[in-house]
Amino acid sequence: MIICTSKMEYPLISQCKRVQNQGMVNGEKERVSLLFMKTLVSRGSVDAVSQQMASHPQYLESFLRTQHYILHMDGPLPLPYRHYIAIMAAARYHCSYLVCLHSAQFLRAGGDPLWLQSLEAAPPRLRLLDHINKVLAHQPWLAAGSHIQSLLKAGEQCWSLAELVQAVVILAHCHSLCSFVFGCDTDSDLAHLAKSPNGTPPTFCPFDAANGNANVPQSLRQPSEHITRRRSLDSSCDMVCLKERIQKSQEEQEKREERLLQAQTLQQTDVEDEEEMLCFADPSRFITDPDFCYQEFARRDEDHLQVLRVQDYSWEVHGFSLINRLYSDIGHLLDDRFRSVTSLPSLHSSDLKRAIWNYIHYVLGIRYDDYDYVEVNQLLERDLKLYIKAVACFPDVTKTPVCPLSWTLLKASERIHVNLLIMEARLQAELLYAMRAITRYMIA
Repeated sequence: MIICTSKMEYPLISQCKRVQNQGMVNGEKERVSLLFMKTLVSRGSVDAVSQQMASHPQYLESFLRTQHYILHMDGPLPLPYRHYIAIMAAARYHCSYLVCLHSAQFLRAGGDPLWLQSLEAAPPRLRLLDHINKVLAHQPWLAAGSHIQSLLKAGEQCWSLAELVQAVVILAHCHSLCSFVFGCDTDSDLAHLAKSPNGTPPTFCPFDAANGNANVPQSLRQPSEHITRRRSLDSSCDMVCLKERIQKSQEEQEKREERLLQAQTLQQTDVEDEEEMLCFADPSRFITDPDFCYQEFARRDEDHLQVLRVQDYSWEVHGFSLINRLYSDIGHLLDDRFRSVTSLPSLHSSDLKRAIWNYIHYVLGIRYDDYDYVEVNQLLERDLKLYIKAVACFPDVTKTPVCPLSWTLLKASERIHVNLLIMEARLQAELLYAMRAITRYMIA
């Protein structure tokens, strides 16, 4: 008698497989919980970006490790400088979420509150970064050795090469993170974030929720479907509180300024009250030349702009070794991020992920001679290309990015994966241009 084993059921084996699968799911959940716990211990809150990335724990771990290293670990730049540079970077894209987040961390690190009044209030050394900030944010292909020289040869306000490299990494990190924030609509639902038991600010602001304030006043609660994207501060914050602050007497304002100058010695409740006010800050106060923006690279004279060909200057051969030499270990951390995002388990094929990556580099002026760009049009639908380009190149004007129709069939984790690819490809492109500019300065 012939027994067809392919159709037979083995209850014990099936049960073991279910247990194994359940164990993998539980393992991923435990991994996310551990990451969040570490974040709570180090920063006192779990920000909205980390919660969005939680669907990909492997990548989240790599991202948090890199971010913690450049913002909090040993390095040539003081901690307040790092967060202020992050503010400058986020402001170029009018990303209020990141501006508020890093303003709060700037104060916690002992930064001078007066610097937050405007870019002009910051030290001259920080203001010198303004030009390279706007170039890398909007037209990174223009980065040149002369920009590096102007910063390193600025007399008493000059930067060291080690300081400049760390600053450039922070700028690139925050520029690309703005793409993720707007692409994933991170700032539209901030009411359910975790809070450390250290205390709760007295009033609520949507951007302060990213720092963990989950106590939303009843008057501000409303169904999530009615929450519009990037709503104005007038409609989302307590305007009565704002008007009361504006109407304070001159004597109270002077007392407040004196208290702000000694913010590092205040109690935690006072610091949180100052952080709350930062929610009303306009990112435009930290930028100059607001008309400087992204230009269509493909429609310009490529010979004049000197297309960056990967065969001549690549991350693997040139960028990685240079940045790792000038800023110890950061090359390994960044490389781990790039590898992690492209190796995540996904419904997207490897060809599709490569097409997304190469298309972003293409619109930013980077070319792969060994890649057939016909595949981009074959694999990426027109609406998906428009979305990718908008989020990667000009997220600040992407008021309401039109998600491709094909996304309606995808899980949220798959959509987040696409936005992670956009962010990392954008990050690598900017770092390539910055490292090429440094290389040209060094060999000149």
